[in-house]
Amino acid sequence: MADPREGFDVQAFLQGRCGDPAAWLGLFGLPGGTFVRTFQPGAARVELLRGDEAVAELRQAHPEGLFEGWFEGLHPFLHRFRCRREGQSWLAEDAYRFSSRPGELDRHLLGEGNHQRLYEVLGAHPACHEGVEGCAFAVWAPNAHRVSVVGDFNHWDGRRHILRPSPAGVWELFVPGARAGQLYKFEIHGADGTLLPLKTDPFAFALEHPPGSAARIQGLPRHDWGDQAWMGERWKRNRLDAPMSIYEVHLGSWMRGEGGRFLSYREMAARLVPYARGLGFTHLQLLPVMEHPYYGSWGYQPLGLFAPTARFGPPEDFAHFVDAAHQAGLGVILDWVPAHFPEDAWGLARFDGTCLFEHEDPRQGRHQDWGTLIYNFGRAEVRNFLLASALFWLDRYHVDGLRVDAVASMLYLDYSRRHDEWIPNRFGGRENLEAVDFLRRLNETVYERFPDTMTIAEESTAWPMVSRPVHLGGLGFGFKWDMGWMHDSLRYLARSMVHRRWHHDEITFGMLYHRAENFVLALSHDEVVHGKRSLLWRMPGSRWEQFANLRLLLAWMHLHGGKKLLFMGGEFGQDHEWDHQKGLDWHLAEYPEHAGVQRLVGDLNRLHARETALHELDGEEGGFRWLDCSDRRNAVLAVLRQGRDPEEQVVAVANFTAQPHLEYRLGVPRPGRWRELLNSDAEAYGGQGWGNFGACEAEPHPFHGQPHSLRLTLPPLAVVFLKTGRVEDPSGQEGS
Repeated sequence: MADPREGFDVQAFLQGRCGDPAAWLGLFGLPGGTFVRTFQPGAARVELLRGDEAVAELRQAHPEGLFEGWFEGLHPFLHRFRCRREGQSWLAEDAYRFSSRPGELDRHLLGEGNHQRLYEVLGAHPACHEGVEGCAFAVWAPNAHRVSVVGDFNHWDGRRHILRPSPAGVWELFVPGARAGQLYKFEIHGADGTLLPLKTDPFAFALEHPPGSAARIQGLPRHDWGDQAWMGERWKRNRLDAPMSIYEVHLGSWMRGEGGRFLSYREMAARLVPYARGLGFTHLQLLPVMEHPYYGSWGYQPLGLFAPTARFGPPEDFAHFVDAAHQAGLGVILDWVPAHFPEDAWGLARFDGTCLFEHEDPRQGRHQDWGTLIYNFGRAEVRNFLLASALFWLDRYHVDGLRVDAVASMLYLDYSRRHDEWIPNRFGGRENLEAVDFLRRLNETVYERFPDTMTIAEESTAWPMVSRPVHLGGLGFGFKWDMGWMHDSLRYLARSMVHRRWHHDEITFGMLYHRAENFVLALSHDEVVHGKRSLLWRMPGSRWEQFANLRLLLAWMHLHGGKKLLFMGGEFGQDHEWDHQKGLDWHLAEYPEHAGVQRLVGDLNRLHARETALHELDGEEGGFRWLDCSDRRNAVLAVLRQGRDPEEQVVAVANFTAQPHLEYRLGVPRPGRWRELLNSDAEAYGGQGWGNFGACEAEPHPFHGQPHSLRLTLPPLAVVFLKTGRVEDPSGQEGS
């Protein structure tokens, strides 16, 4: 051991340029005796204690708070200090007497990028360490010259608790007396000694309420979970053949409290959860709840990838929200953003004075459209950081799935760039090979650790096999958003009713590829912002025709193969496009036409869940068959949906014109009485009440390649669902 009495640069230490404090501060056993040095700003006298016994008084080496002592024949022991000043006295522990907490295996796994529980090692962890209460801090900053933790516990003085460097670029220190609830940041000097803006802990489990940006000592989230029944059976809810009707929600604008205040997580548990469950939704999907500095980003520019936003309450209240959803029978999916992050100086940008999390070259490291920085997926520690974040929410908050945002921007190096603004991969191509490897690793790990959860890709290109297993060459996601279906359907339904016959291919095109992926049909937040108008106001025609077209769109989604997702407000026909600065226009639900849409959504969700033919074989051979997709003149589409049981069949027929079609012949596979399961033109939904008096008898007249046929009244701008045999009605009663 080097002699700490020699070579110590007092001025360098006081100016924050001392890189390894453990080499200079603490109690050192040396040949012939023991040397002690401590930094205690504000103290006029300092005594060395063994237990409560004063061993000796230290001499003041510098008036700013440096004290030293040399003791012949005295060997190192468990010690602390008593500080005095102007009649005041206080005890101080020596942070440098405590052993390091991240072990060799932790550092090795971080260097490999394989530490799946990295959130248990890095960050701030309140603990009783070697008999003393405090907090263990650890941060990855491999290129830093010096790292200190500053906070409420040390007067934000970076000289008091300089972290110890260790292999793999991790800096760590146990700080006695630091406790849960206190704020902190890291003070970092770059490799060249430059003092950086105070940095927030990338692994913080809680942050102060924005616009504040300090981390809060929180520790791993703890909650007395009551969702054991859900967790034991959620594999049934998240399977490919399960019914899924997802309600997409932005927590800050679903509903506001008095004076326009945000509702808390607990208030959401009491209001949002029963509302969504009452409408028959099976899952909630939340726009990112990870802490984000700019509310107007809707959460898609997060910097707290391990912290639920403080805007709605503390982390334990978010756990309560998830628990309440599970106990009500609702799954919870989180939007998660591993593609990019904002440039805020207190965040990840140039974290240790270098481009640590991002690329140095802006052709690789900066998103032109969003003004954000792109994660460097080629760095093992960055991949590990993101992987640990994904696993954290599944592990610690019992979340049921992750919808991964902006996957297309991750897959392509030239995403939204001109030809001279990107760097090809090592083979000269445009694919981001490191991002592809990361996504595959992510999905493999998630499904290995949590096989009863799901991952969903928001991917808008023709990249093949997004939702196919990695071992077959896919990306490994469970599902992919069907952006094509959404664009085609909205474009078609926005057309004048009299012109739709000329654009029939738009509405049928999606069935050419519907078995290529496991799709989620998404009418999401992106379709009702930035001047696109609400779903209702994207529909053409008179006020009645707008509502009929909206009901037609919602019913069309439910007859089509794929899981369903609807953004909040669409379920009751919100008039205005979404505004994140206020709550939805809930007063509209008091009007009959809006209430009718709301009632229809609930009945569609329950029909989708009840009829196995409408969900069991989504994306599989035989699950969806056209009965007729060529009736352009009448703008009619007819579909046969089937479950695994051949007896489970549902016929759905859609009329995309504003005129009813009388005596419309439709081929069906079976004889008997075909009952209307649901008619979106029913008066209860705000329709005109056209229909077939609840049922229609099949005739032995072959049609549409089927041995029997029906003569139907097709309501205008509506879908009718039909089934023969014993049928359960929405009230739960069965009939023939």
